Amino acid sequence: MMQILGQVSKSGIKSSAAAKQLTSGWGFASTRLMGSTEGKVEGDTLTVEVNPFKTHRCEGPSNVVTSNKTELLDFFHKMYRMRRMEITADMLYKAKAIRGFCHLYDGQEAVAVGMESVLTQNDSVITSYRDHAIHLGRGGTVLEVIAELMGKKSGASLGKGGSMHMYKKTHNFYGGQGIVGAQVPLGAGLAFAHQYLEDGSVGVAMYGDGAANQGQIFESFNMAALWDLPCIFVCENNHYGMGTAEWRSAKSPAYYTRGDYMPGLKVDGMDVLAVKQAFQFAKDHALASGPVILEMDTYRYHGHSMSDPGSTYRTRDEITNMRQQRDPVEHVRRLLLDNNLAEVSDLKAIEKSVKQEIDSAVEQAKADGVLPIDAMFEHVYADSLKMMVRGVDSETFVQLP
Repeated sequence: MMQILGQVSKSGIKSSAAAKQLTSGWGFASTRLMGSTEGKVEGDTLTVEVNPFKTHRCEGPSNVVTSNKTELLDFFHKMYRMRRMEITADMLYKAKAIRGFCHLYDGQEAVAVGMESVLTQNDSVITSYRDHAIHLGRGGTVLEVIAELMGKKSGASLGKGGSMHMYKKTHNFYGGQGIVGAQVPLGAGLAFAHQYLEDGSVGVAMYGDGAANQGQIFESFNMAALWDLPCIFVCENNHYGMGTAEWRSAKSPAYYTRGDYMPGLKVDGMDVLAVKQAFQFAKDHALASGPVILEMDTYRYHGHSMSDPGSTYRTRDEITNMRQQRDPVEHVRRLLLDNNLAEVSDLKAIEKSVKQEIDSAVEQAKADGVLPIDAMFEHVYADSLKMMVRGVDSETFVQLP
């Protein structure tokens, strides 16, 4: 232990060699190569190899994946849209148009898009506070996200929730949760509801490596396994829980094995095709046999939140190398261009369209109003109870609508 601690600098940044030694399996996403972009093309169909899946108590899916021009263009559009939206949120925050908590998802887009390529809106999804792109993937709009961040009434939660509380019940998205790990038991509950209703759908409970040591997660694993719930537990391992690297917080960072008696896969979470393949396997398994864990080996470019510069506990070189070598959006761009499935002009047209959509959403959100003060007391209860509740002092009482 003394030798290991001796490799840590005063700033807390660890050498890349030591990091490789202390992380199991693939180690840091930034130390790995992206799956190949050269594949076999027949017409508009592409067959390509993704990085092999690491497995626990199961035989994983093949790492030979088939896609096509239409699907890849759709993946590029959706991931670029998420990326551009998050960059815009960053600029709005720095311009003080957005206040409070704000957790950005750029770098992790392949997880959200690959997941939704397999799920339907009858499936349920619940996630942590890093939820902007998940809302978009569930069928939400850019306006709903930007307006919610700005506290405006056209926001996903009417401007009441902000960054951590996107929500779209009509699409079975049960939102972002501000309490670390608290969404996982709820996700198991959603899976139980699907099992009870016998509707052939699954519940997806997403959490990060920073939450992976929470006791409530292991309790959820146990109950889900006991009842064979159709639940997919998704650990988005971006390798830093706030400013703490996984090797500092987890004795065993092989999160896909944490279910012990449950099967698990470790997935290249920077490759949308690998994520798609893993989710198809996981959904089939969950519906037939019960819960499964997917560990997504991914990376966030921004800090934990907007108050975190993201460079005090990791080197700038690490972030730069990730952007240059493993960026999920650029990987799909290369798949399309290297295999002659699209022209540069096709992708530029998509980028232009996305920029226009987001610019328009920003202008709409800025022009939108906020809810009246009385609306703050709505949605406290599902049904109106006409209750009198105490205000901030003993002299103030408010009647709920």
